[in-house]
Amino acid sequence: MQTQPVAEQPVQMENGRIVYNRQYGNIPKGSYTGGSTYTVKKGDTLFYIAWITGNDFRDLAQRNSIPAPYSLNVGQTLQVGNASGTPITGGNAITQADAAQQGVVTRSAQNSTVAVASQPTITYSEGSGEQSANKMLPNNKPAGTVVTAPVTAPTVSTTEPNASSTSTSAPISAWRWPTDGKVIENFGASEGGNKGIDIAGSKGQAIVATADGRVVYAGNALRGYGNLIFINHNDDYLSAYAHNDTMLVREQQEVKAGQKIATMGSTGTSSTRLHFEIRYKGKSVNPLRYLPQR
Repeated sequence: MQTQPVAEQPVQMENGRIVYNRQYGNIPKGSYTGGSTYTVKKGDTLFYIAWITGNDFRDLAQRNSIPAPYSLNVGQTLQVGNASGTPITGGNAITQADAAQQGVVTRSAQNSTVAVASQPTITYSEGSGEQSANKMLPNNKPAGTVVTAPVTAPTVSTTEPNASSTSTSAPISAWRWPTDGKVIENFGASEGGNKGIDIAGSKGQAIVATADGRVVYAGNALRGYGNLIFINHNDDYLSAYAHNDTMLVREQQEVKAGQKIATMGSTGTSSTRLHFEIRYKGKSVNPLRYLPQR
C-alpha cells in the first residue's frame, strides 16, 4: 500500500488540468511501500516516482526502457524495487535539483497530454535556506547533499557552445538579463568555481525569466540556494534563479521572456542577490556569453 506524501495535494481545475503542490523537501524520499511495481497515475512524472521509490530517475528510466524526454502513460506499470518492495537504492540516491533535468508529465493511453496548470503564488520566508560553502548547482552537488555512489549521466560535450549555435530544438532568439544590478561574482570554470553569476540588488526587486520556457522546479529543498527556480527553455538550455525572496511561479507553468517570476532576496545566503545560471545540455556555461552587453 502506497503512503501519501504530505505535500502531494492535487486539485482538479475546471479545464481538466491538475495542479500538484509538490515541495520535494517535504515529501519523504523512498516513502512508497506498494511493492516492486508502481502504476502511473495522472500528473506523475518520472522524477516524482523515482523520489518516492528511492531511485535515481535515470536508472528508473533505463530499467523500464523509457527514453528521454521520459513520457509516461497513465496505467503504465514500472519496475521500481525488489520483490519485497524495498526501494532499489544501490548507491543511486537522487537530489532535489535533479527535478530540473526533467518535468515531463504523464499522458493517457490515447496520448492526450495531462498538463500541470499554473498554481497560486507562494511566499517563503527569508532565511529558509542555509548557506553552503560551494556555489554550484547539480550536477555538482553542494555540501550536505548525499550521493552514496556516482550516477552515470548521459555524455555531454565539454565544449561550451556559442549562443548562436544551431540545435535540433527550437532556438532561443534572444536572452534577457534576469534582473538589474551589478555582477558581484563572475562565472568560474575551475573545479569548485561559481557555476553562474551573482547579481546584487535590493530586496523585492523583480526577477524575470531570461527566455521563454517552462518551470520545472520551484522550491527551497536544496541547501544553500534558498528559494530556487529552474526554467527549461528547450531540449538544450535551462536556467536557474536562486536566493529569491518570493516565488511567483509554480512547477510546470509556462513563462515568457521578461515575465516576472520572483522577487530578489537573501534566502540561503548572507546578502541580497540573485545567483543566476545557464546550462547547456546539463553543463554550466558562462551566462555573460549569452546575455546582451550592457
